[in-house]
Amino acid sequence: MNLLDLSLNELYDYAVKLNLPRFRGKQIFDALYMAKSLEEASNLSKEIKEKIKEDYPTWKIVKILESDDGTKKMALSLSDGSVVESVLLKYKYGYTVCVSTQVGCRMGCKFCASTIGGLKRNLSAGEILLQVLIYNRILGGNLKDRKVTNVVLMGCGEPLDNYENVAKFLQLISSESGLNISQRNISLSTCGIVKNIYRLADDGFNVTLTISLHAPTDEIRKKIMPTANSFSIEEILKACDYYFSKTGRRVVFEYALIDGVNSTAGDMHTLAKVLYGRSCHVNLIPLNSVEEQKLEGVPRKRAYYLCEVLNKDGISATVRRTMGEDIEGACGQLRNKIGGGA
Repeated sequence: MNLLDLSLNELYDYAVKLNLPRFRGKQIFDALYMAKSLEEASNLSKEIKEKIKEDYPTWKIVKILESDDGTKKMALSLSDGSVVESVLLKYKYGYTVCVSTQVGCRMGCKFCASTIGGLKRNLSAGEILLQVLIYNRILGGNLKDRKVTNVVLMGCGEPLDNYENVAKFLQLISSESGLNISQRNISLSTCGIVKNIYRLADDGFNVTLTISLHAPTDEIRKKIMPTANSFSIEEILKACDYYFSKTGRRVVFEYALIDGVNSTAGDMHTLAKVLYGRSCHVNLIPLNSVEEQKLEGVPRKRAYYLCEVLNKDGISATVRRTMGEDIEGACGQLRNKIGGGA
């Protein structure tokens, strides 16, 4: 068991099962949400520590890199030796944490370092949450004075390939008893696992749905994203329309601009036709090149030109600001450099 997988009410029940007073569950909760190790948890007695030590999560920060722009990237070793990475991004409105949801990834996207080596395992809800809690502590925050304002599920792994644990994480992170981060301040990025987009909507979640589209046609998409052989753009868009009808939330489409693959003006015109009439936004991303994949991004000047093409065709689009490029900023790069663990 990982105690971070449990809600406050579940920790109350856990304490009672250990023949502890019910209120001890809140003390355990407080220690966990301060990202304190069991040794650091001064609010817990030696007796309680002994009873919960097998279930209390352990971790080690392997490395933290800091970019010239203030971006921080952390490699985190979990209890089984698996290494995951997460990123802290500083904006004018506050701090965003980009979390990983799996150790590795099995989606096989050609432009992503996360998928090199395949999927090792899913992260539990608490292991995803831990990444946010550690950064909140680094920033000097706590439960009463939270410093992390936004969360994006865009690190290593495919969130909708780990649906149950991601769903529990969303409940934990947005709970009033926890960090209480509004789901409207949470973005979930998926390559388009259609059945679970519908499930996300039907289960009542209200996060910003972000689709890793990266191509205007199925033909181009299949060349760089193996999942395109399972889900067509048309099927993904129908699921997005359903999500919008249930939540009223505008869908965001991520589009990594890859030189010689998907980055002509014609590609943008085709993309505009595909998306026209939908409440959506396109994030154009000059690819953060991954050495192992031998793909190159386009210059930012060209990205701005292609953005203008989309805007003139009636599509809301911007070029994403590049952050953390000098610290192995692309998903999976740092983890691959230091070794991915179990």
